[in-house]
Amino acid sequence: PILASAHENGCICLWSIQGNLVKELLPFSKYPLVPLTALCTDISTKMLLAGSKEGHVMRWSIASFLEDPQNSKNQIKEELCWRAHSTEVVDLFHEEEKNVVVTASVDGSVRLWHAMNGYYLGYFGQPRKLELSDISRLILPCDVNNFPTTIKEESKHMEKKKKCEYPLMLDRDK
Repeated sequence: PILASAHENGCICLWSIQGNLVKELLPFSKYPLVPLTALCTDISTKMLLAGSKEGHVMRWSIASFLEDPQNSKNQIKEELCWRAHSTEVVDLFHEEEKNVVVTASVDGSVRLWHAMNGYYLGYFGQPRKLELSDISRLILPCDVNNFPTTIKEESKHMEKKKKCEYPLMLDRDK
């Protein structure tokens, strides 16, 4: 068993039951790190979802890591990030049977998203019937203008890059 905690600095910490830090995650984002306000997993613990103070939702694949946390080849991969609300996400959960993520915000809205691609499906209280199977149209809520971002494998800014040395050399001829 692993415990997950979300932090003010935008970091997620994974802990062993004994209280030892197992892994520290920083989301890949083009935005500055903001406090994380909500966490959840799916029932089978294959994905970890986090909501932020600025209304973003991030999804990580954690299945291979949880099978063997000691194996360094089994990494946690951030797969998706999308803007769910214009204000803080206060709660979220994954409904596995329908494969949707439900998010709630301080603005009072509760929205549904397709879990695999972050596509907006609708909101609770809308006049039309919620259609959970139609993900062919990419629409956004009126207060969100950023489409979901798929995180590519090579765009991991969390890993430290190789240190390159460029020694300064005086060239008197130049």
